[in-house]
Amino acid sequence: MVKQWIGSVISFLFFIVTCLALFSTPAAAGSIKLNYANFPPAPTFPCVQMERWKVEVEKRTHGKVMINTFPGGTLLGAKGMMDGVVAGQADIGNICMAYQPGRFIVTNATSLPLGIKDAKTGSMALLKLYEKYKPKAFEDVVVLAMFTNAPGNVMSKVPVKSLADMKGLDLRASGGAAQILKAWGANPVGMPMPSTVEALQKGTVKGLFSSLEVMKDFKFAENCKYVTMTETVIYPFSVIMNKGKWDSLPPDVQKIMMDLKEEQSLWTGTYMDEQIKKSIAWSKESNNVEFISLSAAEKAKWDGKLEFITDKWIKGAREKGLPADQIIKDIRSYIQ
Repeated sequence: MVKQWIGSVISFLFFIVTCLALFSTPAAAGSIKLNYANFPPAPTFPCVQMERWKVEVEKRTHGKVMINTFPGGTLLGAKGMMDGVVAGQADIGNICMAYQPGRFIVTNATSLPLGIKDAKTGSMALLKLYEKYKPKAFEDVVVLAMFTNAPGNVMSKVPVKSLADMKGLDLRASGGAAQILKAWGANPVGMPMPSTVEALQKGTVKGLFSSLEVMKDFKFAENCKYVTMTETVIYPFSVIMNKGKWDSLPPDVQKIMMDLKEEQSLWTGTYMDEQIKKSIAWSKESNNVEFISLSAAEKAKWDGKLEFITDKWIKGAREKGLPADQIIKDIRSYIQ
């Protein structure tokens, strides 16, 4: 009888433990589910940082938060990202502020030709600028990270060593890069980055103006045998979260995400710079690409052609009541 009683107790305890394991654990693990939208293809650096952030949040919350990621515009596209997150179509989104220059005036100042030399420097300058001014454009969301790509350079099928070589050259460009190419005398051609591969093969364009990771990511090194190091302008990005969803999160989860903000921004800039180094090395070793450095005098000529862009931004920002001169001064101090 005693043995039977002990056996019954053990069986009952085993049943209780099993029930707790089956029903209690799942309720805690992954009880908060978030959707994170992104617009570029999965292998690109904005999506790599997205996956890294997802892993870190899930790990640091011990599985309490689970994040579903949607790269390649599968949930929201680039231009609809901000409004989509505000409306709750996605809980989290990654935006490129350069795509909406009139909306993100303060943070887009980092995309002016101010001499930002790499993505790490650009990312930290952007985050500091946001933290100081807290622009109104972000009042309906919570910022989780800010970062930039690396500066743009000219990748071409023909050598470009002077402004004379740029004259009339058909180069793919997007956003504000088009006005830069125009100022240098080139002919900017707008098209999606994936379409540029075929355009280069057909001769529709003779090159492109972008950051150098694309030489490897899109295999542009196979067609563009020359790179002119202009190191001109970056594009600013931000990871944003729906405010209502943020308010619904427990304080400990909010703290984890806020503690990640600067770390994630720095990680992404550093990762981007590492990808640039790898892309340059691969281009040289696998495709014998020639990298052309402009002389100091020649570089000064190229930079001088772009001064009007910053002047125009300052004038427009002043008219909107923004401390334009101080913003430019702050960015220059942040990048030193």
